[in-house]
Amino acid sequence: MLYSSTIGSGPDLVLLHGWGFNSELFNDLIDQYKNQYRITKIDLPGHGRSDNVDGGLNEWCNEIIKILPNNPILLGWSLGGLLAIKIATQIKISELILVASTPNFVQNSDWKYGINEDNFLQFSDTLELNLSKGLKRFVGLQTQDKVQLKMLNQSIDKFPATTIALNQGLEILLTTDLLDEFSQLQIPIKVALGDHDTLVPYRISNWYDKAKIKTQVLNTGHLPFLHKDFTL
Repeated sequence: MLYSSTIGSGPDLVLLHGWGFNSELFNDLIDQYKNQYRITKIDLPGHGRSDNVDGGLNEWCNEIIKILPNNPILLGWSLGGLLAIKIATQIKISELILVASTPNFVQNSDWKYGINEDNFLQFSDTLELNLSKGLKRFVGLQTQDKVQLKMLNQSIDKFPATTIALNQGLEILLTTDLLDEFSQLQIPIKVALGDHDTLVPYRISNWYDKAKIKTQVLNTGHLPFLHKDFTL
């Protein structure tokens, strides 16, 4: 069973976090928007308070779909963005918001907007040696707000991801290519990127612009939703 929590009133907004983290990451964002939206945060399979789910991308998305409200706005950060894209191809959603995310995270001969696979594996190996320490160091590079940093670090310690889920999530990030599916979506899409992001190169904004997708590039790293200028 997946953990979820809902608060606020208004149109349904669902938040999907990234690899290794948990939905507590969104608490500041929720406080900011809970009077405008009915917000549901979900811990991904094997992350936070959620049970492991056998399988990969399809199985994870199927479990998430089971607890989604009807026709929600779906916001996905990083790995959560990949899941959100896949879900948008399967059920009706009213809007897709991608935060530091892309239909394909890994560079190849036809896709220059990803990260080099070796660099990605090196990054993940470093994190997996000591996940808590690695995530805290990563978060420390994303924000200078000490209160924000303390909250994020506490959530990392309190709700760790399982090794199984980390391996599944990494496999999803490394092997998923949703470019074709993404190009066929007929729903409103918005994107937020960080111009110092080392995992999702901000130059992908050019690709999104060509696809006529509204894109905001903020002076931040891989956590744009923590930036004061981030807006839904």
